[in-house]
Amino acid sequence: MKFKIIAIGIFSMIVSCKTYTITPNSFKTQLTKAKTVNTKEVTINNPLTSGTIVYLSNDVESILVVDKNGQESLLENSPSIEMRITHVNGKKYRFYFDTILLEDNTIRGARSRFANKLTHKISMDSIVKIEIQDGGKKYNYQ
Repeated sequence: MKFKIIAIGIFSMIVSCKTYTITPNSFKTQLTKAKTVNTKEVTINNPLTSGTIVYLSNDVESILVVDKNGQESLLENSPSIEMRITHVNGKKYRFYFDTILLEDNTIRGARSRFANKLTHKISMDSIVKIEIQDGGKKYNYQ
């Protein structure tokens, strides 16, 4: 009985993590057309402890993405939204969406919640694919 409950839980987690895609051009256009793409200091809960995490976040409210069936969806920004960017050389980079900033033709973002200084920069011209999903992590803005 315990095995069935665990199996159902794992299955529902796998099914609930819906992955969306967005073209690099659409991503750049949407970030450019955002009202303002400034940083603001935010505080989120730390699901591993009873503490909090403070970092700089973008102020993008939502992003238009496409699911595997080609249907568009408006994905609201939250601290649990993750991005996977595939570089032309095949290497993949993971970022938290609310830390992404577009500077000239370069994306800069944080790769970790616990090491806020762990950022990476990627030229928009070298991006082949962008995938976005709610990672299901229990992060919430405070």
